[in-house]
Amino acid sequence: MAKRVRIEPIAQEADIATNGALLSVLMGEDLNILKECGGRGMCATCHVYIQSGMDSLSPMARREQRTLEVITTCKPNSRLACQAKVMAEGVVVELPVGMYVQSIQDIEALIGRRCEKPLLHPVTGQTLVDIGQLITRSMVKQLENTDFRVAEQLPGTKRGL
Repeated sequence: MAKRVRIEPIAQEADIATNGALLSVLMGEDLNILKECGGRGMCATCHVYIQSGMDSLSPMARREQRTLEVITTCKPNSRLACQAKVMAEGVVVELPVGMYVQSIQDIEALIGRRCEKPLLHPVTGQTLVDIGQLITRSMVKQLENTDFRVAEQLPGTKRGL
């Protein structure tokens, strides 16, 4: 039987099958969720906050706990949408404010502009540039050794085999 999930701050509601991953609701609503690790619980790109209904979700596994430990924006109500399965009614999800950086080229195109949304690191979820801050070459320089191909680095993927 389907369960209803509310997504904030956009005030949308969506149905999901019992035991379905919260990520499928977010993807079904065409939200900007990257799922860089392919739903394996190893990156921060599907990190969400549970406003209510934490007890209506599946328990947190060790892999999810380890991933959340490195996310700098992690709070006690944090979950990875790919790992949280909806078991009962009453789940209200809050999407983090910000945009995940997908490539150095994306940031380079914004040099000299003020940030309109926080720019977030693709693996850790760390805020790289806050709202109103100027995007500079030195900030881009800090990311030059970052491998943005998260999914390709993981076991079981084409390049990670």
